[in-house]
Amino acid sequence: MHPCHGVRGFSRALAGAGVVLMAAGGPAAVAAAGPPAAPPPAVAPAATPSDRTDPRTATAELTIPSIGVTDLPVVPYEGTTDDTPGTRVQDRGVAASPYGENGGVGPGEVGNYLVTAHRLSAGGPLRDLPSLGKGDTVLVEESGTVYEYRITENRRTSFRSERSLAEQRAEVPGEPGEKPTRAMITLSTCATPEDDAAGNFWRDAHHNPEHRIDRIGVLVSSRPA
Repeated sequence: MHPCHGVRGFSRALAGAGVVLMAAGGPAAVAAAGPPAAPPPAVAPAATPSDRTDPRTATAELTIPSIGVTDLPVVPYEGTTDDTPGTRVQDRGVAASPYGENGGVGPGEVGNYLVTAHRLSAGGPLRDLPSLGKGDTVLVEESGTVYEYRITENRRTSFRSERSLAEQRAEVPGEPGEKPTRAMITLSTCATPEDDAAGNFWRDAHHNPEHRIDRIGVLVSSRPA
């Protein structure tokens, strides 16, 4: 029997039983399936760091409970640590955070968030930074988010050593050229009393002593402010 004849015979048999076959996609098939399903509603994309103002250029607030620093403004500027623009910011009695080609990242970002402030002059907002110890908490609030860092390392920077400065300003503190994989912070202030006590009275053009006292931390959490 020709295949088509067999199909016609089968169709006649079904018709006799009261069953109707329709071509796939025909009107009856559409009726049986009902109206086309409505497309799913649009879903707004999840917020990402790129959705907010560039975190490098937004003023943040620094709190370090163990040394009594509360809501210290951290003012961003394009440059590098303790250059002329940065020193002018610090002279206002606030902290400074450089960004750009020779600067750091913003709060919570992967890389090195650099924060500098005076220890003796302009109110000395970081006067007690040398007593900040490993395991101490540093909080940075920016654009409605609080970033919590934990101090993990102490280091000293020399203004008279290009290598030392490169280590301070590196994307991974202490490791120039290393690719960063986590968010870190470098807090820095002058070592004027220590340098003077050692008979080191060298000063740069901004009256900075040779050495800086640095505290390095890693991001451990973030939460809404």
